[in-house]
Amino acid sequence: MEQGLRNYFVVTAGYWAFTITDGAIRMLVVLYFHLLGYSPFEVAMLFLFYEFFGIITNLVGGWLGARIGLNLTMHIGMGLQVLALLALTVPDTWLSVPYVMAAQALSGIAKDLNKMSAKASVKYLSSGGEGKLFKWVAILTGSKNALKGAGFFIGAALLEWVGFRGALALLAGMLVIVLITTALLLPSGVGKMKSKPKFTQVFSKVAAINRLAAARSFLFGSRDVWFVVGLPVFLYEVLGWSFSQVGGFLALWVIGYGLVQANAPRLLRLFQWGQTRLKTGGDSAPLKQTGGDTARLWAFVLLLFPAGIALGLQQDWPAQWVLIVGLILFGIVFAINSAVHSYLILAYSDHERVSMNVGFYYMANAGGRLAGTVLSGWAYQTQGLEGCLWWSAAFVLATALLSFGLPQIEESQRQPETQKG
Repeated sequence: MEQGLRNYFVVTAGYWAFTITDGAIRMLVVLYFHLLGYSPFEVAMLFLFYEFFGIITNLVGGWLGARIGLNLTMHIGMGLQVLALLALTVPDTWLSVPYVMAAQALSGIAKDLNKMSAKASVKYLSSGGEGKLFKWVAILTGSKNALKGAGFFIGAALLEWVGFRGALALLAGMLVIVLITTALLLPSGVGKMKSKPKFTQVFSKVAAINRLAAARSFLFGSRDVWFVVGLPVFLYEVLGWSFSQVGGFLALWVIGYGLVQANAPRLLRLFQWGQTRLKTGGDSAPLKQTGGDTARLWAFVLLLFPAGIALGLQQDWPAQWVLIVGLILFGIVFAINSAVHSYLILAYSDHERVSMNVGFYYMANAGGRLAGTVLSGWAYQTQGLEGCLWWSAAFVLATALLSFGLPQIEESQRQPETQKG
């Protein structure tokens, strides 16, 4: 157990370092290329291959991790991210849209190899039942998102302090050091299946996993459809914020979102306790297992916020305060939704197939991000930030409706995965 816990922390630390570079490069590209005169839609197109290749990477990466081990796929991801960072250090005359899209494709492959490897590893490295699994995956995912927020700030700050290319070089050097350190500390073969799985086995036959993947796709599309391009450009152009203010605000939002996500099991316990007191007047009661009904409830709660922010902007309420308050509330509820989903994919998966199921699930996640990214640039350019928010509300509604078919954990685990469906 001590060795497993040590390896869990090494994986987490490597994931943290990678995440800082991922958040930083996102903010660097959005702000620098907007400064070069790219339109919002052109900025969104720079991330098209980042998200598209994430779909392919998650599909192939889960299968690859089952064949060669999750630690190896994680280190391949780190190496590709170093190459992606260095590829953008070329002179401005080289930075055409196709070239930057290709560099972002490399970064997207790197990010999803790293994410799939780290999250699937939790199933192998944790023990202590479903409650412990929810706790460990929430800590990993929440801390990652908090550090991605820090990456937003670091990217924006480095852009002002050392310039675009200096920032990229510093981030690449830091990640090389982390890659070497984790490669020396981690054992080989984590998550490697005894039998060599066929590529066709990456497609799940489990109805719960397929439905959860579809819900996840719409959930993350609902965030990125206004968060990727529309929001930072609105803050910079319309509200007149500086690069550091935009990066700092988005960093604080993602850090707060990550902290909520890391504490999602505790928050859900408090929520259930409060419900019990209101209904019965008692001080405590056995808590329900987190499952499909939890995902459904919090998806409907989330629906209130993008719609509410859009209505506030349309009523000409103070835009700055509508966005600040709305983003805080949206972030809290979105974090709970995301944590529940991240737990359910591991809970629904058999131990033997976890890397392939996680890869399939994050393939759907990347598909939602791709749709949200493209729509973010197009919707902001044609409909403004309010249009982005209404698209977000529609995506959340789809997430809630898909959640009606998600089972409770005990229902999903009555039969082996090969017999479910």
